[in-house]
Amino acid sequence: MRHCERSEAKSIAMIKNYFKIAWRNLVKNKGYSVINIGGLAIGMAVAVLIGLWIYDEFSFNKYHKNYDRIAQVMIRGNFNGQGFSSFSLARPLEQELRIKYGRNFRHIVMSRWNEGHILSSGDKKVSQTGRFMQEGAPEMLSLKMVSGNWNGLKDPHSVILSASAAKALFGDEDPMSKMMRIDNQMDVKVTGVYEDLPHNTEFKDVKFISTWDLLMANNKWMQEASDQWGNSSFLMYVQIQPNTTHEAVSSVIKNAQYDKVDADDKKFNQQVFLNPMNKWHLYSEWKNGVNTGGRIQYVWLFGIIGLFVLLLACINFMNLSTARSEKRAKEVGIRKAIGSMRSQLIRQFLSESLLVTVLSFLLALLLVAVSLPWFNELADKKMIIVWGNPYFWIISLGFIVLTGFIAGSYPALYLSSFNAVKVLKGTFRAGRFATLPRKVLVVLQYTVSVALIIGTIIVYRQVQHAKNRPVGYTRDGLLMIHVKSPDLKEKFHLLSTELKNKGIAEATSGSSSPVTAVWSKNSGFEWRDKDPNKVDGFSTIWITHDYGKTIGWQFKEGRDYSPSIAADSVSNNSNPNLTYNIIINEAAAKYMDLKNPLGEILKWGVLHLQL
Repeated sequence: MRHCERSEAKSIAMIKNYFKIAWRNLVKNKGYSVINIGGLAIGMAVAVLIGLWIYDEFSFNKYHKNYDRIAQVMIRGNFNGQGFSSFSLARPLEQELRIKYGRNFRHIVMSRWNEGHILSSGDKKVSQTGRFMQEGAPEMLSLKMVSGNWNGLKDPHSVILSASAAKALFGDEDPMSKMMRIDNQMDVKVTGVYEDLPHNTEFKDVKFISTWDLLMANNKWMQEASDQWGNSSFLMYVQIQPNTTHEAVSSVIKNAQYDKVDADDKKFNQQVFLNPMNKWHLYSEWKNGVNTGGRIQYVWLFGIIGLFVLLLACINFMNLSTARSEKRAKEVGIRKAIGSMRSQLIRQFLSESLLVTVLSFLLALLLVAVSLPWFNELADKKMIIVWGNPYFWIISLGFIVLTGFIAGSYPALYLSSFNAVKVLKGTFRAGRFATLPRKVLVVLQYTVSVALIIGTIIVYRQVQHAKNRPVGYTRDGLLMIHVKSPDLKEKFHLLSTELKNKGIAEATSGSSSPVTAVWSKNSGFEWRDKDPNKVDGFSTIWITHDYGKTIGWQFKEGRDYSPSIAADSVSNNSNPNLTYNIIINEAAAKYMDLKNPLGEILKWGVLHLQL
């Protein structure tokens, strides 16, 4: 027992001695130490930042406890010979899934998109982004309720608020059971307050959730869509039962829509399937109806870059250490002469490497803490260093040990291999191939550095190209205002007139979609010599007069809409006996095979549209 205690004490003393000698060497060679510690710290800081980003990407949506069982219902099919996929669904699909396949689901939740709305209480009005969802949404998303509970949406005239939205609207008052209005149209009662959702979830911008039934009651077109299989304007989320899988449920429900559509629509071969929540973020790209990846490619790319940067820092450490081999040669010779084993020398040099790595890591954490706000802004993240998380320190310890071993392995093996007799006699000369490993490391270091520099230049040029490429409209001076309140929509022309009269705006116009996106798609168009085998489906935007003038459209033929021409105004109560005007782009003209499109007539339902 005493022998074991003496051996343990001797080992501890030896380790202390290793680190004491290592510290003295660092203090003695201050310039070398600053370069070595600083270089390794920068490499480790880059690796830590990339590691935090990768962790944030992989933890996306995991805030929701039912993460592994939540899915979005999607549809795939064929359109003009090409596959397609979409998360926009027909409203009747909800009842079809509830009635015929309900045993596979714990929750089926219809939803609208994230949309901006005006919330008001008394004279206080705030703009918030929210959703209208069915009553199972709070439980499905496992919202952390500050007040109230998950049953807060059972009353059709109710709303649950995020903590920040409640604070913005009611201040320090208790919002529970207080009345408020949405868009100055819908009166609702606050029945719950939930903790703000973290930045790394798809629902991060949902600041309030109101009821699906309330939205239906205030939108006639949504009520009419209850039996319209051709109106795909809705979102649907589900939570599957514990005893099944997403793949199994997808195989069961795949024909839920195909069995209900008209014979003409069966040619699209539409199949319903589930897209699991764990794929929403990293596997969000679809092509021809097939998932082709997404951000996961960037995760792997940045992970490799982080490893290369850390490897460069380690190689730099190795080269600096072996470059000082002549200064350390006598030390090695003397140690071997007085009986030191090579294994002891290896442990000594690895201890020095570990000490440098620890100091570098502490400096790296400081660099990360200072640069993290800037990095968060660049990456659109809200990452933090979780100082109180024990897993962070366990991973950090493993990171230090691994980096220290990689950085110190070659110098330790190289320096400990010196022949004691030759060193002490002064006849020690490195062999012909002794410097070969260092030369290889230098070449590798420069190769990786050049590759990273070239990659950075390519990415920079691509970004500049994307920023400066022609986009078909004028960006300079163009401002978009998202109209959230029905009151403002009704007073659009008054606002437009005031802006122009006061010289604030040169031209104004309204549209149903932003300039950079299209939010609607329509079909059922007929034109002269249309191929009967060609199915039409056009992205459409409803606009007001002077739209082309406002955004700087480039017309190849024809003109912009004008308020002085009656045929330029189509409304819900338009006269079907009149011919109205329509503007199409080059892609549409090519698709319709119209050589001289100007003046051609399109038929859409009861309306006649002239190009």
